[in-house]
Amino acid sequence: MVQSPFIRMKIMVFRVRALLATLLIIGLGQAQAETPPGVVFDWFQYEGRDAVFSEPLQADHFRNPVISGFHPDPSIVRVDRDYYLVTSSFAYFPGLPVFHSTDLVNWEQIGHALTRRSQLKLENGEGISRGIFAPTIRFHDGLFYIITTDVDGIGNFYVTALDPAGPWSDPVTLPEINGIDPDLFFNDDGRVYITHNGEPEGPALYDGHRAIWMWEYDLPARKVIPGSGKVLVNGGVDLSKKPIWIEAPHIYKTGGWYYLSCAEGGTADQHSQVIFRTRSLDEPFVPYENNPILTQRDLDPERPNPITSTGHADLVQTPEGEWWAVFLGIRPYAPGFHNTGRETFLLPVRWQDGWPIILDPQTAVPWQPGRPAIPAAESGIPPQSGNFTWRDDFDSAGLKPDWLKVRTSETAWIDLDPAAGTISLAALPIPLKEKAQPAFLARVQQHLDFSASTRMELPQIPGVVAGLVAFQSSDYHYFLGVRKTSGGYTVFLEEVRAGESRIITSEDFSTPVLHIVLGMDQEDAGLNFYYSLAPPRQVVLARNVDAKLLSTRVAGGFVGATVGMHARSE
Repeated sequence: MVQSPFIRMKIMVFRVRALLATLLIIGLGQAQAETPPGVVFDWFQYEGRDAVFSEPLQADHFRNPVISGFHPDPSIVRVDRDYYLVTSSFAYFPGLPVFHSTDLVNWEQIGHALTRRSQLKLENGEGISRGIFAPTIRFHDGLFYIITTDVDGIGNFYVTALDPAGPWSDPVTLPEINGIDPDLFFNDDGRVYITHNGEPEGPALYDGHRAIWMWEYDLPARKVIPGSGKVLVNGGVDLSKKPIWIEAPHIYKTGGWYYLSCAEGGTADQHSQVIFRTRSLDEPFVPYENNPILTQRDLDPERPNPITSTGHADLVQTPEGEWWAVFLGIRPYAPGFHNTGRETFLLPVRWQDGWPIILDPQTAVPWQPGRPAIPAAESGIPPQSGNFTWRDDFDSAGLKPDWLKVRTSETAWIDLDPAAGTISLAALPIPLKEKAQPAFLARVQQHLDFSASTRMELPQIPGVVAGLVAFQSSDYHYFLGVRKTSGGYTVFLEEVRAGESRIITSEDFSTPVLHIVLGMDQEDAGLNFYYSLAPPRQVVLARNVDAKLLSTRVAGGFVGATVGMHARSE
């Protein structure tokens, strides 16, 4: 093959880079171990193409989910005409994504609440579904509060901020509060209360028997008032029916009533939202006789385009007086199988006989509800729902907030060069299946049918591999990688299932190129993986690979899949 002068020059540059890196390895020893070689990526692109989103949008309607992909346990607060929303983040970092909207429909991620190791340390081998559980966001006396649980770390805590975009404070811990899913309620008499899911007062009567507790909190002193704890709900709406996993409590006050809204039934297909009320916090909460106020468990699981597992709702009132609920739901591509995780949905709340109702019994969550009666947001907000293309050319001053890492670490392994439009990931000696922080930069999978691709420089050092990842957990993922060999390169597809890795397929090539494009696409339960040395021509490496590997039905846990870039040394 005749090479152009440009190609010869570029190959010479890469050979010089490789030689310098080799000399560093030989000459610097320990210094090289501290600064592994980097692999350079030029861009990353994600595109969603779900059939249900291709339906024309009706006038004055919006699409559900409003935040697609793995964004579970949403909590919402309004300040004037601005709405802020947070969701669980589990073992991903930064933690607690924060979204902003002016119309409840179009949401823009403005940052994260947990961005520093002083706020969150996930360095003890946490599983991907551990870390940060369901949060609550509230606003009081000029200050934003987010209260949540670090289940394997400091337990329950809250952070504060003057600006929800950050920075947020270091955690204020709540050692007296056990359990999960804490809520902050600021009463109009100046008193503050924390409610949460916890153990029942006596021995559990059955698996999943839990309780909702309430404590009074001394905000200036930053401590729980001793002896104030009491059980508000034992087991659920009707203990005789053995309800499971009463959790995610939120207290509201309106019309002279205190309302306690909770999730019940677990976050699988029996999930629901239930409601209680009382005239005084010193008196028992009474359940609504027509509970639940939201569920999809009473519908045919074989229905087309189902939305399932709805619950974990939080309510908000608009300045116009409307009430709305954000809640989690699941979009399976086959019964019991979903890779996009638990997503954030929006529906209006109807009041009937003094009770809030999100959805009547045996009513499916609509894909296109009517819009709130508030002005629509200006165009230009990056979409979080519907079909869209998302691309990062790495030419911004900092990482886009969509990017996530797995767990935390003291090691800095990202080198962003906006002037060159590149990002370099250091090839750490940490594989994806190790429960530490690998050099893996991920974004949430937001569609059932999608494609993801990236362009990277070919590794120039033997023992360095890099490429594209479809990730559910350390124990379940796919890695489309490239490594340098004595005769050229090998592109391979690695599957990790139940922690055991195997190479599904591989191909060798020796074409004198500088870059490679790696890509994947999913349709229903199948994944295709390809590479390209001379775009747009593609070489399919593996077709119809089992996408169910990336579902919680197979992998377990609570999170959705992510896709992204990875580098490591072997």
